[in-house]
Amino acid sequence: MKLLGLLTVVLLLASCEQFKNNDESGASYQVPVEYYKLDNGLKVILSQDKTAPTAIVAVYYNIGFRIEPKDRTGFAHLFEHMMFQGSQNLGKMEFIKLVQQNGGVLNGSTRFDFTNYFEIVPAHKLETMLWAEADRMRGLDITQENLTNQQGVVKNEVKVNVLNQPYGGFPWLDMPQFANTNWYNAHNFYGDLEDLDAANLDDVASFFKTYYAPNNAAISVVGDFDIEETKGWIEKYFGNISAADIPAFPDISEPRQEVEKDSVKNDPLANKPAIAIAYHMPERNTPEYYAMGLLDQILIQGDNALLVQKLEKEMGYTSNLGGGINYLGNMFNYNGPMLWMYNMTYDSETSKEEIMTAIDDVMVNLKEDITEEMLAGALVKMRSQLYDDLGGTFGLGRADLLCSFALFDDDPSRINTIEDEFKTVTPELVRSTIDEYLRKGNRNILTINPLLANNQKTQ
Repeated sequence: MKLLGLLTVVLLLASCEQFKNNDESGASYQVPVEYYKLDNGLKVILSQDKTAPTAIVAVYYNIGFRIEPKDRTGFAHLFEHMMFQGSQNLGKMEFIKLVQQNGGVLNGSTRFDFTNYFEIVPAHKLETMLWAEADRMRGLDITQENLTNQQGVVKNEVKVNVLNQPYGGFPWLDMPQFANTNWYNAHNFYGDLEDLDAANLDDVASFFKTYYAPNNAAISVVGDFDIEETKGWIEKYFGNISAADIPAFPDISEPRQEVEKDSVKNDPLANKPAIAIAYHMPERNTPEYYAMGLLDQILIQGDNALLVQKLEKEMGYTSNLGGGINYLGNMFNYNGPMLWMYNMTYDSETSKEEIMTAIDDVMVNLKEDITEEMLAGALVKMRSQLYDDLGGTFGLGRADLLCSFALFDDDPSRINTIEDEFKTVTPELVRSTIDEYLRKGNRNILTINPLLANNQKTQ
C-alpha cells in the first residue's frame, strides 16, 4: 500500500526538525508516554506528537507464530488474514476501504510473539479508526467462505514467497528450524500446506475467543490528538468488550547449545551459494543482551563493521553481508529465545572453507580488539538506529516499541531508557559475552547448495 506523497514529505520534515532541535539543545529525546489499563485489561499507551496533523492507531495482540497450536502451523499468520474479512459492522474488505477512503494507510503482520495491525490517518479521523479496531476486536465474521478463501491466499503466499522463490525462507525461516530444539521456536512458522488445509471454523472461533481479547492486547495512539478526548473514545469503543481466560504461556526456553551445528540446504532455484551464521542470544534485558546489541553494531552493521571490512572490502567474497538481532523486527520487539544472525551470497569460485577462515580470523581476535573507543562508536551507531526506529514510517516505530514494551514488560516507558542501558556496557562485559555467546559451540552454520548453478555447469 502506497503512502500519500504529500503526507510523506510533511511527516519526514517534521520528524527531522524534531530530532534536530533535540540534538542542538544537547538533551536526549524523550518520548511522551501516558500508560493505563481499562477494566477489561486492555493496555493503552498514548504518545502525543503535534508536529504533523496525523495519528497512528496500533493494536498488538500477544500471540505470534511462536506459540500457535502444534498441529496448526501457520495458523497465527492465517488468522492475521482473517482479521480483514469482515466484522460486526464492516463487511469483507470494508475495513481497508474505510482507511484508504479517509486518506490513510494500513497493514498487519505476524511476528514471533505478537500479531499487529495499524492505521496511519489524518488526525481528524482518529475516532473512526478506534471505532473500526474495536469493531473487529468485538467479533469477526467467521464463515466457511472467508476461511476457505484465506486458506487459499496464504497457501499461495507460501508458494510464491518460499517454495517457488530462490533462497525462499533463507535464512529467516530456515535457521530457527535448524538452530533451535524446542518445537515452539523450531517449527515452520509460515505453515505446512497440510496444516493450513486442516484448519476449520471451530479452530478459528476458538483462536479468536482465546487470543483476540482486550486483556491479551495493547493499543498505542501516536500523533496529533487531544489526550482526554482520546481516552474517552477508547473507553467508549473498547471498554465494554469482554475479557477472556488466557491460557498459561508454554515453555519456550532453549537449552544451552554445546556443539556447533553445520548443515546444507539444496536449493533448485538458487544460482550461487549462500551462507548464514547464527548464535543463540542472551536472555532479553540482561546486561549481556545489551552487550550483544553493541557487538551487532561492531561486527555487521555499517561499512566500518569488522565482518563487512573483512568479507567485502578486504577479501571481496561478497557484496551483500547483512543481518542482525531478530530478522522479523528489531532487538526490542520480541519476547523469548532469539538468534543473532548474518548471511551473504558468494561466488561459486569461492569455497565455504575460505569464507569460514575469514570469519574465524575476525572472531578469534575479537576479544583483544574491543576497546572503549570501539564501544563508543558502536553506541553512536546504535543511537542512530534507535532514533531511526522511533521516527521511522511516520512514527510507527514509536508505536511498535510502545506496544511491545507494554505487552512484554508492562512498562512502555522503557522506550526512554534504552540508550542508558547501552551506556552501561563495559569492555569487560563485552569480552565475557563473547566468551559465552560467540563461542563455536553456540554457532550454527547453514549453507545453500545452488542446484541451478550446478545444473548449468554440467550442461
